[in-house]
Amino acid sequence: MSASKPHLSLRQLLSMNLGFFGIQYSFGLQQANMSPIYQFLGADERSLPLLWLAGPVTGLLVQPLVGALSDRTDSRWGRRTPYALVGAVLCSLGLLAMPMSPTLWFAAGLLWFLDAANNLTMQPLRAYVSDRLAQRQQAAGYLVQGAFTGLAQTLAYLTPSLFVWWGLDRDAVGGNGVPLATVAAFVIGALMSVGTMVWSVRSTPELPLSEAERTRLRARPRGLMATLREIAEAARDMPPAMRRLWWMKLFQWYGMLCYWIYIVPALARAMFGAAPDAAAGLREAGLLNGQIGGFYNFVAFVSAFAMIPLSRRFGPARVHALCLALAGLGMCSLPGIHDTAWLFVPMVGVGLAWASMMGNPYAMLADSVPPERVGVYMGLFNAFIVLPMLLQMLTMPLYYDSLLGADPRRAVQLAGVLLIVAAGLALRLHQHQHRHRQG
Repeated sequence: MSASKPHLSLRQLLSMNLGFFGIQYSFGLQQANMSPIYQFLGADERSLPLLWLAGPVTGLLVQPLVGALSDRTDSRWGRRTPYALVGAVLCSLGLLAMPMSPTLWFAAGLLWFLDAANNLTMQPLRAYVSDRLAQRQQAAGYLVQGAFTGLAQTLAYLTPSLFVWWGLDRDAVGGNGVPLATVAAFVIGALMSVGTMVWSVRSTPELPLSEAERTRLRARPRGLMATLREIAEAARDMPPAMRRLWWMKLFQWYGMLCYWIYIVPALARAMFGAAPDAAAGLREAGLLNGQIGGFYNFVAFVSAFAMIPLSRRFGPARVHALCLALAGLGMCSLPGIHDTAWLFVPMVGVGLAWASMMGNPYAMLADSVPPERVGVYMGLFNAFIVLPMLLQMLTMPLYYDSLLGADPRRAVQLAGVLLIVAAGLALRLHQHQHRHRQG
């Protein structure tokens, strides 16, 4: 981008990343509600991971492709903006339709559409931070995105409970069995997706390319095959620092998906003694998960700002390791808690980890990525999220009955153990970086 990247105030950083708020509100709705929606439509617990396949598969395919395409784009609206706006509109359409799904297969298919739209929007917003901000502000930019993740998902998790607190009957359901409070939350999400994205692109437009940059861009080969070749070349030439992040992210995201998929049925059993197919218990557990999920996302929102100076002082890898360890210990303790008030204690650790996941790994990566390939590398880095999720979805049905006793509470504890392992790997990354600097 232009050689001179102006310093942005905190207000400007918030405005440029507000679109991230909208897309994370959508992700929060999915995390909190897709498992119960599937179960209301007739899914069994063992099949839940396979029904969540849309997220990792579309992320794996869409984000690197959109990253490479946006790296090559030079339009009157910018490089990243066209993709982000189209994705936000499609996301809104998917959110409006999801709670109206008449059958399980319809909801599962619609999730593929919704996640493709989410990923079409997500990647340009990640690359936009690197495009728009000088290096000294990039960590702050990514941590602001982490803060908006926490705030948006706080509201997404709490919205159904808020409608109930405002007088909507908690047992009121549509013709497909989905609670009307959930339907209303998805409508709010559809409005958020488009509205926040329009604000971001209007308030903080992209920096124009210089003539030299335009000349280099026009000289690059075009077409789908050229784009695919660039993705393959970028994967082959992946910076060593990026390769070292893989193992940490494998355990981190495998564990997080175990938590998201099974927390509602785990709460239904632990707190309400509900059978796997008890709709009333699932409704109560869904509302409770909204409350504790909203709390941990609020912790993420607040702590993301505090992590900016902490990561500068102690290093993002060490801060990330501490946050992962606290989350892991909290998840391990969850199934043994039977008092609602005590559920919020382990959520502090989960919130700290969630804030760190949205900022610190990107700060660890940013310095090693060549600027002309920011889009494609941010897309490939997303593969370090979706491949562990894909692995989880394909493998957990194989051992859910035999090793976990068909008990979602044990799946949540497994998530905690995996996050603790990821914390140890993050510490190893810090030690490697420290030795590299000394060398």
